[in-house]
Amino acid sequence: MRDVKPLLLNSDFPPIHRGKLKTLQMNLGYLCNLSCTHCHVNAGPNRTELMARETMQIALQFAAKHQLEFLDLTGGSPEMNPDFRWLVQAARDQGLHVMDRCNPTILVEPGYEDMAEFLAAQQVEVIASLPCYMEDNVDAQRGKGVFNASIKALQKLNQLGYGQAGGDLILNLVFNPQGMALPPPQLQLEESYRTFLSEHFDLQFNQLFTITNMPIQRFGAVLQAKGQFDEYMTLLKQSYQAQNLEQLMCKSLLSVDWQGYVYDCDFNQMLDMPLAGKRTHLSKLLNHMPDELPITVAEHCYGCTAGQGSSCTGVLTN
Repeated sequence: MRDVKPLLLNSDFPPIHRGKLKTLQMNLGYLCNLSCTHCHVNAGPNRTELMARETMQIALQFAAKHQLEFLDLTGGSPEMNPDFRWLVQAARDQGLHVMDRCNPTILVEPGYEDMAEFLAAQQVEVIASLPCYMEDNVDAQRGKGVFNASIKALQKLNQLGYGQAGGDLILNLVFNPQGMALPPPQLQLEESYRTFLSEHFDLQFNQLFTITNMPIQRFGAVLQAKGQFDEYMTLLKQSYQAQNLEQLMCKSLLSVDWQGYVYDCDFNQMLDMPLAGKRTHLSKLLNHMPDELPITVAEHCYGCTAGQGSSCTGVLTN
């Protein structure tokens, strides 16, 4: 895996000022049943890094101390952490809104057959990756058979009440482009998804989130191997939109890695760019907020501000 970090550090990206903290995003580990080409985490079946329950307990203390609203669980496949269910139930008991960034195929894997029912019982918002509504495109990014397994899992969620208009169980889908391209307009693509999935699979969902691929980890290495890294960075920088700065997710979010160390966002985490440039454990922030600490920026931040903008909840401007 090539290190793209040196290519990103020398940046003219403008400063970002932190706002009110609402969300704690927790990476529960890099273990995943898939190895997707666009993965900015380099997750896969052979990764062994997993967050311990002790770190989860500190995260819940932090959320309570600072009156956070959202717990955003990611990975890898966060459900593969042995303490995933414990964390979700504890967070829900604490009144937190829990979001599960779910690779839907995990819901039909042996050993996880009742995970969908658990998520429904806990009223967890499911944010499921489905990088296209066409089988060939999905399998090209994620592996043969992934599309059909994803559809089966999403149908299971629908049967439990997820994705129904006016319902309490939220199912959002995530689109990632293939290769060197920005996502198309989110609302138009959402209608295409909705029409195709409904007509062909009787599938419903609440929203589609389009997310720009970040030039880091596995995707960054692929760009370098193809000699396309500079070209992709040029695309991101030329597509910069200043109005997206006000809506950036790092203004209201902190990211915690599997060991409990804190970053401004998941992308900074993957580049080992810690909060304010200093490796800080979440336990050290229990008694004060990081409001006064600057947000660390680099060239990859242009990925969040290009075109419509990009965040963990889709575009920043329509």
